[in-house]
Amino acid sequence: MIKHAVYPNLFSPLDLGFTSIKNRVLMGSMHTGLEEAENGFPRLAAYFAERARGGVGMIITGGIAPNIEGGFGAKLSTPEEAEDHRLVTDAVHEVDPEIKICMQILHAGPLAGTPACVAPSAIPSRIARLVPIELDEEGVQKQINDHVQCAKMAHLAGYDGVEVIGSAGYLLSTFLVEKTNQRDDQWGGSYENRMRFPLEIMRRCRAEVGENFILIFRIAAMDMLQGGMSWDEVVLLAQEMEKAGVTIISTHFTWHESTVPTIATMVPRAAFAGVTGRLRKELNIPTITSNRINMPDVAEQVLVDGHADIVSMARPMLADADLVNKAFEGREDEINTCIACNQACLDHTFAGKSVSCLVNPRAAHETILNYEPTANAKKIAVIGAGPAGMSYATVAAERGHNVTLFDTASEIGGQFNLAKQVPGKEEFVETLRYYKRMLEIHNVDVRLNSTVSAEQLKQSDFDHVVIATGITPRTPDIEGIDHPSVVSYIDVIHGNCEVGKRVAVMGAGGIGFDVSELIMHSGVSGAVDRDVFAKEWGIDFENHPRGGVTGVKPEIVKADREVYLLQRKSSPVGRGLGKTTGWTHRISLAQRGVKMLNGLEYHKIDDQGLHISTDGMPSVLEVDTVIVCAGQLPKRGLFDEITAMGLDASLIGGAFEASELDAKAAINQASYLAAAI
Repeated sequence: MIKHAVYPNLFSPLDLGFTSIKNRVLMGSMHTGLEEAENGFPRLAAYFAERARGGVGMIITGGIAPNIEGGFGAKLSTPEEAEDHRLVTDAVHEVDPEIKICMQILHAGPLAGTPACVAPSAIPSRIARLVPIELDEEGVQKQINDHVQCAKMAHLAGYDGVEVIGSAGYLLSTFLVEKTNQRDDQWGGSYENRMRFPLEIMRRCRAEVGENFILIFRIAAMDMLQGGMSWDEVVLLAQEMEKAGVTIISTHFTWHESTVPTIATMVPRAAFAGVTGRLRKELNIPTITSNRINMPDVAEQVLVDGHADIVSMARPMLADADLVNKAFEGREDEINTCIACNQACLDHTFAGKSVSCLVNPRAAHETILNYEPTANAKKIAVIGAGPAGMSYATVAAERGHNVTLFDTASEIGGQFNLAKQVPGKEEFVETLRYYKRMLEIHNVDVRLNSTVSAEQLKQSDFDHVVIATGITPRTPDIEGIDHPSVVSYIDVIHGNCEVGKRVAVMGAGGIGFDVSELIMHSGVSGAVDRDVFAKEWGIDFENHPRGGVTGVKPEIVKADREVYLLQRKSSPVGRGLGKTTGWTHRISLAQRGVKMLNGLEYHKIDDQGLHISTDGMPSVLEVDTVIVCAGQLPKRGLFDEITAMGLDASLIGGAFEASELDAKAAINQASYLAAAI
């Protein structure tokens, strides 16, 4: 066997005895919403087939419930339901019979969101609205049998295996942890009893499906819960799973109700792989590691370090279906890297929406959005090289249009050039690298430091003009807004102004949070340093107390400032942030001592500071700097000029809608319009 020159471990096969995996890259489980959508399985088949063509060695589907009480979505328990799944397995195996596709069996337990939800004890999750039904003995046996039936139907549907999830606060994990399992029968009490339920499921699944079927158990190797599983308990469970006939142990690192981020962009790359590596030394079967592994060099290093046998890259496969092929061919600079923003993937999942990807709107929309070659090449001008402009220019040029991209700035990126400077958002650099390369590959004529007028556009005989000029910060109509203490968030992020010791941030949207994080940050960013990240969030990787966090106090290095983050609305500050990451930003600022105030009115700014009132009660915030993050206005003057001249034009991104900076909407809109022209 000839080894790959750059990634010899990543592109080596893995022998499982009865079968092998062609490389060490796993597309990890991601629920798309297509599982429940009308006619969703043909779309799901196209989605997985595209990733199969992209070169992955193994795929694990989104979670499928074994029964109706196991979730509010897709279920597999009958041969008729298995026929739908056959569309998916056939599509993947037609691309490459060597690729393994496994179905994840996910019983959500107390998180199922249905009145029929069940658990070992009637203890609700901190993040669930319903109290689960406590299982009696008959109910326990039913749940075991339903898991076995689900595995049997997955085998019938043509899957190469199943992954049973035993983490995240779903049913199996609630049996394992004492705080959610208060039983005193054979399924509770001692740890040996508490782990009996998941072990019995895996034993009976193995007996049902035979020896030549992949069985994966996903374990919470570090559950991030106060009073969670101890290290000895994790090891014992994994070793018992090996004895029960499990083929592979997949490691997971949280419960959904944990208050420690594990997947957000503020988490360092491969931060938890070492935990998997420690567990791997205790086992004789392969292990999978995951979480924030988004580029091939990171994955290769994980394997070199002996931390795992397989590397799971879930969201990165949304961002770029061809990631593996590009790595193999030495085209890493062309990889559309996952930036862990969660905005179009996990935020959509937990809102019941169809999943996609901020940097790749085609994800899970492969039958809807395609970039077909044009039969009528046009000469197109794109004004503005922010997210919307870059996206439109690259897609249109890829299709064969002649595109010129103008921007007054000295570099492409627009608002992404602000975001990349915020601690915890360093990954945005990758998106800029990707777009720069795509503009080169597709021969876009990029003209930076260029101001173009309506008259120039008309004289240049463009067939179509796209206005992606973005936004301008809104200046609130408040007495004293021109006071010397008042500065723009743009100047603050770029470092073009001094920020004092006592600061008021006017506006608590995403920008207000970013600015507050920036000015309260000191030292190395936790997003690029695992030790700093662990200290900030109270994780002990070395000693692994219960859950990895029990009794560990966060240690925050913060700037010597007093900061007020202010909001006119009476709703809780930060409510409008992303569902799966907003809480991390709120906790981060709270830990840094930022005071978040809502339901207030601004009156004036003077030498005393910022005059406000709350519930009609006036007060003065004695600050020396006021940072304005009070929304945006669209910059569309050029659009009005050129349409008045009769030029064919379209408006996209912030210039189209500037109520809140939204790269997801901007890139999505631009991609669809460029695909249609």
